[in-house]
Amino acid sequence: MSNRSQGLSLVLPPTSFGNVMVLLFSVFLATAIIFLNMSVSLSILLNRALRSENRFMYMLSTCLSDICSGVSYYYVGVLDVRDAFNSPTSTLHIVPTFLGLSYMAILAAQADRYHAVVSPFKYSQRMTRNRTVIVICAYWIYAFAIVALHNLVALGVAKQITGISSFVANIFTVVIMIGLNIKLFIVARYQLEREPHSAERETKRASVYLILIVAVFFLATWLPIFCHIIVCNFIGSVCYNFKNEGTDPLRILPRMNAALTPILYICGCSPLRATLLTRVWRPCCGRCLGRFSSIRKTQAITK
Repeated sequence: MSNRSQGLSLVLPPTSFGNVMVLLFSVFLATAIIFLNMSVSLSILLNRALRSENRFMYMLSTCLSDICSGVSYYYVGVLDVRDAFNSPTSTLHIVPTFLGLSYMAILAAQADRYHAVVSPFKYSQRMTRNRTVIVICAYWIYAFAIVALHNLVALGVAKQITGISSFVANIFTVVIMIGLNIKLFIVARYQLEREPHSAERETKRASVYLILIVAVFFLATWLPIFCHIIVCNFIGSVCYNFKNEGTDPLRILPRMNAALTPILYICGCSPLRATLLTRVWRPCCGRCLGRFSSIRKTQAITK
């Protein structure tokens, strides 16, 4: 009998302290991903100056895909789910696509910063905000076009497409991202030092170093699963699979990165941090405190 006919169960039965901690960790991780990325998204949307810069549009794209990953993790991380093609509890390849969108957004942001540092004049002429939005929409459309293709073709063909594309894409994108990291660091270190000291130079330096740090943490959390996929495809055998998504450390690490990335954005970008504190968190905290105090006053009067 399939899992759907039996009904979904928790990622682990709450019969021991360790199992309960794993379950609580999954719930906490999903909540943290949604809260942090929603906070950064609102900060960008509420600040017109931030929305006018291309780097913040890539941040917004990353946060939106990670919000979807956080929402979906309540399903694939908290419940006993195996998101595979032949699994009755699969999400039709939609949930992994949100993680892939985050990957493409960070890679595109790296390429954007590299172009901005190497050819600042050409960059200012070519990469307007509208063109940046077109680039972002293009890889979102491409990602879900692949999802549609996977769900329209036969199961065997879909597995072949996924296997070959994952093997090739993982190798090339990892090499490209590592190469961009090294080249961008070298360019930022030597070329920016030659520019006269100005607020624009410091802003450019901060944006470059921020995307470098984000990319380094991204690679640190994604390389294990990339290497696992590459090795499994290279040796042509079925590697060990965990019972479900919520107990697979190779798939938990990318979700942890989805919570870490907005923290890096907040810590590394002072305009974003200022907007977050003054226009997002402080008003929300003020409303919560006001409601709490009014409840306390009402209770005191009734007593």
